[in-house]
Amino acid sequence: MNVLIKSATIIDSKSDFHNQSVDILIEKGIIANIAPTIKNPNDYKEITLDNLHVSQGWFDSSVSFGEPGYEERETIANGLKTAAFSGFTAVILNANSNPVIDSFADISLVKAKSQNHAVSLYPIGALTKGGLGENMAELFDMSQAGAVAFYDYQKPIENPNLMKIALQYASNFEGLIMAFPQESRISRSGVMNEHISSTRLGLKGNPALAEELQIARDLFLLEYTGGKLHIPTISTEKSVSLIREAKKKKLNVTCSVAIHNLYFTDDALSTFNTNFKVLPAIRTESDVNELINGLKDGTIDMVTSDHNPIDIEHKKVEFDHAKYGTIGLESAFGALQTLFTTKKTVDILTKGKQRFGIEPNTISVGEKANLSLFNPNETYTFNKTHITSTSKNAIFEGSELKGKVYGVIANNKVILK
Repeated sequence: MNVLIKSATIIDSKSDFHNQSVDILIEKGIIANIAPTIKNPNDYKEITLDNLHVSQGWFDSSVSFGEPGYEERETIANGLKTAAFSGFTAVILNANSNPVIDSFADISLVKAKSQNHAVSLYPIGALTKGGLGENMAELFDMSQAGAVAFYDYQKPIENPNLMKIALQYASNFEGLIMAFPQESRISRSGVMNEHISSTRLGLKGNPALAEELQIARDLFLLEYTGGKLHIPTISTEKSVSLIREAKKKKLNVTCSVAIHNLYFTDDALSTFNTNFKVLPAIRTESDVNELINGLKDGTIDMVTSDHNPIDIEHKKVEFDHAKYGTIGLESAFGALQTLFTTKKTVDILTKGKQRFGIEPNTISVGEKANLSLFNPNETYTFNKTHITSTSKNAIFEGSELKGKVYGVIANNKVILK
């Protein structure tokens, strides 16, 4: 793949060309030259786009595609195309398929299906067999096949001894354990944040306490085992402070937050739109403000779209019966841009790779081209025409967003809308 990018502003604080408008020559997938003007004697394909900005390739630490078993929601091929059109060059795939990804063969299968795509897919293996929370899966075998972490997606491990043993066992091969932050005996059948809004709407509440108790328990276990823990998608003010204190103790813990938990409050559920039925729940303004503060001070390590396609049959039903989840890849950049500067947004979208053993890249001569292409200034109302996913359960539908993604250049491929 040979291509010449014309007049692109580089947003990469680790690059010598940060904030400069330059041409970028890419030959056989490698950045061959960066300069104010580059001639094109070999008649390579030229990319010239309005207000073009280029950054390191973006990363998402939590996506679900459905395949195998739920192809009507999303296939791996279409999911990776969606990720590319949304500016992502690397995604972590959750194990919530049917069957659950819990073996060497399962990891090998999804890796094989992701070959020859611009977007790199890194699979998570289930922490327990079948994702049932009862018996630990073959973690080491899955790590040998390429699993980057172990997690029963959105399912808490109720047995503390099982979590303790998993943290201890995975330490033998530097395995990363992920623990969903919810005490299910407290959350029970709650479908939204337990607050004045849930009372007003007559919906069962899922209290912040359920998340915070589980995090406190898992941090105590981590302190005991000395393992390696990642807590995905925290959502409450107290959760931020718990993890902040754990980091002060030098515990090996990281965490993420879903973009929609930074953007919406539980007041948004007043229309009973099931696209807002997500896990963890959308919380209060106080929670949102502290999550943003935690992101700014480094307590929260990364932001995820938590992209989770759900078919219409499981979303266009009464709120109590709808499945949890929203798609989020297509709206991720635009939503973050409404909250942060372009530089901060790019910083957020490129953080977290090393936690999963993925080497970061820079925009420099001699480096592999791993780039996201975008226009940070275009504003629009997000609607179904912006959705590439097979499923359309978008929490951001109708929201005013800022920033247009053009596509990616990665793995020796150019993918543009």
